Amino acid sequence: MIKAELLPYTERAILKAIQAYQRKVESLLYAAVTIRIDITFAVSRLARFLTNPSPEHHAAADRVLHYLYRYRRLGLQLGGADDFLVATDASFADNTLDRKSSQAYVMVLFGGVIGWRANKQDTVTTSTTEAELLSLSQGAKEGQYIKRLLNELDVNLDDHRIRVHCDNRQTIRLVSDEIAQLQTKLRHVDIHNHWLRQEVKDQRITVEYVSTKKMIANGLTKALSRSEFNEFLQQVSLTDIADRITEREAEDSQKELDHNDLGVYLGDTD
Repeated sequence: MIKAELLPYTERAILKAIQAYQRKVESLLYAAVTIRIDITFAVSRLARFLTNPSPEHHAAADRVLHYLYRYRRLGLQLGGADDFLVATDASFADNTLDRKSSQAYVMVLFGGVIGWRANKQDTVTTSTTEAELLSLSQGAKEGQYIKRLLNELDVNLDDHRIRVHCDNRQTIRLVSDEIAQLQTKLRHVDIHNHWLRQEVKDQRITVEYVSTKKMIANGLTKALSRSEFNEFLQQVSLTDIADRITEREAEDSQKELDHNDLGVYLGDTD
């Protein structure tokens, strides 16, 4: 994956080029929000230049389209575990123009990825810890929504708490350590009244440390190397389902043949 940052176009694109770019990104967005979590990071960046795309932006969108076509038989594999967790991650000040950070979360239910999001934070943070804290807050809120939905559907989990994964130890300390023992340089962050501390204290959520290498949301906040990207695909259980598609097509073809044979047979009896 190319790690060069896409920047705004300094000239004015023609209307035909703008409309073509918007159609490309619109198609990619549909795939990114429904099943193809692997292109979410790239599409979230491409979507920032819908009003004035450059030839470089078009080339980047074409690369994603080519990748999507080449690996069109990848699908999410669901099932395999018995819990619900939310992984959150942030990339501090990775947008060079406004110095805002990127954030993302991935929700996993019963061993399968059921929801994800990658976006740019609304405010400028002053440290990695603060960026991770905002990302953790976003992921925890979305996790609570899904937890309430499961409760309405009478789906009972073994652990009533929402497990939230984070790869920043200082952020975890901000929401879990006792106030008397807590020392931080983030004076502007009101940790005393932060709702995450309340949720942890009331045991509605639990925040667990996970190394960056094992962080499932890492692939939604930054460009990865080829080896890291392949590992990310395994972490989100995005697997090649070509054999299953072939089997399904063969079954459908056989059913159609059987149906036609039955029609011919009934026609002969008449």
